[in-house]
Amino acid sequence: MAFLTHFYAVLFYVAAFVLVSGLVVKVVRYVRTPAPLKIPTTPAPTSRSGVALRMTREVVLFESLFRGNKWTWIFGWIFHFGLFLVTLRHLRYFIEPVWAPIALVQPFGIYGGIAMVIGLIGLWARRFLVDRVRYISSTSDHLMLALLVLIGTSGLLMKFVFHTDVVAIKSFFLGLYALDPQPLPADPLLLLHLLLVALLMIVFPYSKLLHAPGLFFSPTRNQVDDPRERRHLAPWARELEQQAPAASSDPRG
Repeated sequence: MAFLTHFYAVLFYVAAFVLVSGLVVKVVRYVRTPAPLKIPTTPAPTSRSGVALRMTREVVLFESLFRGNKWTWIFGWIFHFGLFLVTLRHLRYFIEPVWAPIALVQPFGIYGGIAMVIGLIGLWARRFLVDRVRYISSTSDHLMLALLVLIGTSGLLMKFVFHTDVVAIKSFFLGLYALDPQPLPADPLLLLHLLLVALLMIVFPYSKLLHAPGLFFSPTRNQVDDPRERRHLAPWARELEQQAPAASSDPRG
């Protein structure tokens, strides 16, 4: 029991470090990557408020995916909304006392877990049944979907079939904050579930799942469509433009 507790404590410390540091590195890289062209996907908004509204619709409703493929949109939205509810439900393991909104969402989080698995199965089936999608699907795509399905399925099994001590689980995670991990139940399904979650945290910053924060840095979505009203210059291009007059005035040029 003590070995399992310390093993999973170290595992989640490492996973949290890799997740946070990996996300920071990726986001910094996104911020520093220049956008030399004005390339918003039309019809595009012509104001900053319009861009904010467009990004909100994209994040909440998956607007571009809805226009592109209705079946992919259905399963993708079901999965992401279910994941959102599951995430809110699991917050009870990390906070004390539990906030009222988190307590209210607990029953809906159960249905969110079911929706999450259904959405994932639909997205995974698409990679087998649609020829053009099957052609471009890589092994990593299938492995990531398998990982997510296993996480969702093992969580549902613990809820409906193999029950575990949720009080002990909460004590374990709250103990991680104080660097004093409490005993973790030795239930095989729980240990598998936590192992898969830690694995997801580790691979997340280096996988295609990083499209979540990447969306906010996409020039096709976050740019204002005003090329006629305002000239677009990337920072590096602006520096070159400022250096050009100085070079032309040099008598040695």
